[in-house]
Amino acid sequence: MAAKLSIIRRRLLQGIGAGWLAQFLATPAKADCTPRASAAAGDTSDIWSNEYWAKKGEVALYMFRKRLGAPKPDEPPRPVLFLVHGSSNSARTSFDMTVPGVGEYSLMNVFARYGFDVWTMDHEGYGRSSRTSGNSDIASGVEDLKAGVQVVMRETGVQKMHFSGASSGALRAAAYAMAQPERCDRLILCAMTYKGTGAPTLSNRAEQIEYYRKNNTRPRGRIDIEKLFTRDKQGVADPRLAKARADRDLAFGDRVPSGTYLDMVANLPLVDPKKVISPVLLVRGEFDGIATVEDLTDFYNQLPNGDRQMIILPGIAHSVQLAYNREQFWHVARTFLTMPPRIV
Repeated sequence: MAAKLSIIRRRLLQGIGAGWLAQFLATPAKADCTPRASAAAGDTSDIWSNEYWAKKGEVALYMFRKRLGAPKPDEPPRPVLFLVHGSSNSARTSFDMTVPGVGEYSLMNVFARYGFDVWTMDHEGYGRSSRTSGNSDIASGVEDLKAGVQVVMRETGVQKMHFSGASSGALRAAAYAMAQPERCDRLILCAMTYKGTGAPTLSNRAEQIEYYRKNNTRPRGRIDIEKLFTRDKQGVADPRLAKARADRDLAFGDRVPSGTYLDMVANLPLVDPKKVISPVLLVRGEFDGIATVEDLTDFYNQLPNGDRQMIILPGIAHSVQLAYNREQFWHVARTFLTMPPRIV
C-alpha cells in the first residue's frame, strides 16, 4: 500500500511540478479581514468625524464623534463607546492625539477601526465647552454625561452604550452608571480611585486642599501637563507626545476646574460599587500613583455583577491610553467590549 502511494505521489509531482506544489502547500490560509488598529499612525481617510453640542441648561458642551464611514440612513447601529476624560486635559487631547512621527495615539481612531461608533465630550470648564463659575466636580460631570447621552441617542438610535473613563473620568463614568444604569452597557474604569487608599499622588495633592476649597479653578501650565507623563515613572511615555499635548491644551487657557481634585482628596468615596450593576473592567498601570491595587481590589470585590475583570498592565503608569505600551490597553478593552453574551 505504501509503495502504491509513493508511485502516485511521484507521478503527481511529475505532472504538475514539484515547485508549484510546494508553493501551494506553503500558501497560508486566507487572512482575517477584520479591521485592526496599528501602533503606526497612518491614513485616516477611512474615518469619518463630526462635532456636536449638548446643552446642560445654559452650559454648552462640546462633543466629538468618529467612526468608519459616514452614517447612512437605515443602516444597523454600531456599538457606541463614550470616552470620558479626567481632571487636567480636555477630551481630544486625552483620546484623539495625533502627532506626526510618534505612532497612533488616537484611541478614537483605534476603536473606530474596530467597528465602534466613538464619542467623547469636553466637560464643563474644559476645552471648547462653556467656562462657568462652577468647579466641574464629579456630580457636575454626571449631569454633563446625561446631556451628552441624549445627543448620542438622537444621532445613533442606540439606547444603551459602553463607557470608558480615565482617572477622574472613571469616577464620572462610574457615578453616571449608578445614576442611569439603563443607559450603561459595559464599563471600563482606567486609573480609578475608590477611597484613595495608599495613593501617594493623592497624599501630595491633599496639601492643597484649602486652595481647592476656596478656588473653583487651579493653574495648569506646560510643566504641569508634561509632568503627567513622568510623575509616577520615567520612561513609560513619549516626551514628544507630552509636548504636543501641552501645546494643544494650553490653547484653551492655563487654568482648569478644581472640582475633581477637591473630590479626590476630600470627598471619597464617591461611587458605591454595590450600585454599579454594569459589567466592569478595572484597568491599572503597573506604576500608577493614584489607583492602588489595594484600593481597586476593595472596589472590585464589592461589584454585584459576576461579569467583571481587573487587569494590571505592565510598563504603564497613570495614563494607560498614552503610554508606550498602550496597545496592551487596546487589547484588553476590545476583548472586554466584545465579550460574547452570557447564555442563561
